[in-house]
Amino acid sequence: MSALPSSLPAPQPRRPIHTRRIAFEGFLREDGLWDLDCELVDTKAEDVQMHEKGLLPAGEPVHHMRIRVTVDDGLTIRDIQTVTQSAPFGECQNAADAPMRKLVGLTMGPGWRKAIEGAIGGTAGCTHLRELIFNAATAAFQMIPGYKARKERVPGAPRPIPEKPPFFMGQCMAWAFDGPVVQRVAPHFYRGVKKSD
Repeated sequence: MSALPSSLPAPQPRRPIHTRRIAFEGFLREDGLWDLDCELVDTKAEDVQMHEKGLLPAGEPVHHMRIRVTVDDGLTIRDIQTVTQSAPFGECQNAADAPMRKLVGLTMGPGWRKAIEGAIGGTAGCTHLRELIFNAATAAFQMIPGYKARKERVPGAPRPIPEKPPFFMGQCMAWAFDGPVVQRVAPHFYRGVKKSD
């Protein structure tokens, strides 16, 4: 296996224009539920004339939005809270939380994007909050099943072999059923040509 590059190649001469930062932080609550704090911040590298706010200085957020989504072990949303700290229009700040509450009771899993669009798509919700909550599902998956598997594993005991492949197999080039990762770490699900010794 070759070493991965440590950075992108040097770019052509350029200047910064726009930055979007997205962050997800996961927490296990004392009541057994899980909180995922999600944040989106958009900034411009130059002063920008806004429609209603006037001149926005470079580096000040055009958008700064946060979501706290509470889920159970099955990734079903139990609660959701949002705050829009900065947005181009007052309507963005005042009306974002109520539509997001329509997601309570939905499960982050297959059909998640369609469920979001059905509940808060188009003018029923905020584009940026939709983008943020959609991607929160992958962060929730990174948080919950992995943590639970590590806690349930007995030190020194072999890993149990599942009857069915995990849902992520076959969904990424690294986890291709005929690829070397599956052949190495989950050979019972490997579907490629087996190499002879």
